[in-house]
Amino acid sequence: MVKPGSALSLDIWLRDIFACKAVQNGQVLRRKIRDIERYAGMEAFLAEVRARGFQAVLNREQVVVFCNSAPIRRLV
Repeated sequence: MVKPGSALSLDIWLRDIFACKAVQNGQVLRRKIRDIERYAGMEAFLAEVRARGFQAVLNREQVVVFCNSAPIRRLV
């Protein structure tokens, strides 16, 4: 499936995003909502996050994915 206005297919974009070193090392991944919607759609992106056992948070126009299953605790 190719989203309108996207040069990449959904599968290629998700594969590339979740193949980066930060994901492989259990760190964080940050993407703009605009880009997620353009290339994959929020539902498909969040389904992939869930399937991997990761967690995601939203702040303004950014989605931050914690690429591990450790609990998230807000400090301030």
